[in-house]
Amino acid sequence: MKVLYSFPDGVGRPGIGTTALHQVRGVAGQDVDVLLYCTSLHAEVPQNVRVVRTLSLAGRRLPHRVLGIERTYRYHDVRVAAALRRLGSEVDVVHCWPRATIHTSGAAHRSGVPSLREVPNTHTAHAFDAVAREVERLGMQPVPGDSHTYDSARLAREEEEYRRADFLLVTSDYSRSTFLERGFPASKLLAHRYGYDPERFYPPQPGLRRDAPGSLRALFVGRCEPRKGLHHALRAWLDSGAGMSGRFTICGSFAPGYAEALDDLLQQPGVEVRGFVSDPAELMRESDVLLLPSLEEGSALVTYEAQACGCVNLVSDASGAPCRDGIEGLVHAAGDATALTEHIRRVLADGALLLRLREAGLEQAKGLSWAAAGEELAGIYATQARIHGPN
Repeated sequence: MKVLYSFPDGVGRPGIGTTALHQVRGVAGQDVDVLLYCTSLHAEVPQNVRVVRTLSLAGRRLPHRVLGIERTYRYHDVRVAAALRRLGSEVDVVHCWPRATIHTSGAAHRSGVPSLREVPNTHTAHAFDAVAREVERLGMQPVPGDSHTYDSARLAREEEEYRRADFLLVTSDYSRSTFLERGFPASKLLAHRYGYDPERFYPPQPGLRRDAPGSLRALFVGRCEPRKGLHHALRAWLDSGAGMSGRFTICGSFAPGYAEALDDLLQQPGVEVRGFVSDPAELMRESDVLLLPSLEEGSALVTYEAQACGCVNLVSDASGAPCRDGIEGLVHAAGDATALTEHIRRVLADGALLLRLREAGLEQAKGLSWAAAGEELAGIYATQARIHGPN
């Protein structure tokens, strides 16, 4: 099977570039031949991955600023579409990413090749609405140009991409629900998932945890912005009383105006702001729980990574976490800080509960690696190629 994987940015760069890298490596590990179109490559890929860099001149990489971000994405989309017209039925499946889908999906359709569009978040209209409501509730101003600030042109483009692609790869039940609410047929939504790198994220050695009775070590990892719900985590931390004996470490850079809006909550006992941390694995191994009360999310990678490190997920149902409520973690309804407060109190008071959740989470995490995710994704490719590909 041959898959054309189109990513309009640098594969292997932090963020979604790392997600794309793990997906490519994962499916290549399933003996899938991958034709990778990207603007640049920043890590090694298996031998059965052929790489085409779309933003280069005379063998040298060009920065996105040469054409501008939007023009770069459109140029990449057009380049990949042209390649598809040449390749035709040599390709079995096309996997494309946001902002470079319209021409690629059209060329795939004309060639009789199914196109799958990655959906790393919720429906864009849902994301805009959820963030706007929370920003207004906090008394903040929308950040111009932010990826989650309402933009009519971007919304129109994303909706066109949703329509053009044959299938949408959604990463959580919550994300899926935001498309169903807007009338998308269930048959167009294909469930897949993300994963973690077991070479970086693994549990601590037995006996190395320093659990003190009546104390809790909590962690937040991610962009500090309204949509991630850090303000709910801080309020729950305060109301639970955990800060009197425990520690809540916050890792991430703050969106403009957000730290100022949370000033009093950030000054409460037990709260430590670390700023951006490039490798949070050790902090996850040292912590008891991850607090991630997201108000809208696709599927947060930190929830996979924390679980693999033995750090129990105390998260919202919008976080896309792999855990099940009461089994591998505790899950509250998005925006319900009162429920999160109670969850913090429960694990603070019941060490046996925390241990059960941790052990169940570690057991489940054995099947949540990027390699396992790649096996599932390769299976999705094979199914769609068989059903919808050229005969």
